Amino acid sequence: MYTKEFEVRWNDIDANRHLANSAYINYMSHTRLSFMLENGFGQTEMVQHNIGPVVFYEHMFYFKEVFPGKPIKVSLQLKGISEDGMYFSFLHNFYDERGRNVARCEMMGGWIDLTERKLRALPEVLLNNLNTLEKTEDFYTITKEDTRRHGQVPENLE
Repeated sequence: MYTKEFEVRWNDIDANRHLANSAYINYMSHTRLSFMLENGFGQTEMVQHNIGPVVFYEHMFYFKEVFPGKPIKVSLQLKGISEDGMYFSFLHNFYDERGRNVARCEMMGGWIDLTERKLRALPEVLLNNLNTLEKTEDFYTITKEDTRRHGQVPENLE
């Protein structure tokens, strides 16, 4: 399982003196980007393929508070991916210094063409690299319908 360890810094704490929601989001993003950089998704490759990742949603579940002074470890697993790699879902777990699971997040995203600003398939070489990530027990093949399974649609102000 891919993991990244973080020191809980003073500026990661919120008014309740525990790890702020925004810090969880930042730790997850850093963990994903670290995996990608180590597996052929560096800036050179992203520019070469003219792609960038976008997040559709992140669903957080908190089990225990996290305080400064102890490290936190964030895991990354592949929960799902579409056949062409356009859509992906990652599972992150957060562990304290004793290995206790203190939080979990499921996120879904996709890849966009940075010129067209539209979703696109992942180039085969990058799809193969992403598929090296350890898969969750409930891993699945994502369809376009899965990206809208929560029924959320825009509601404009009139």
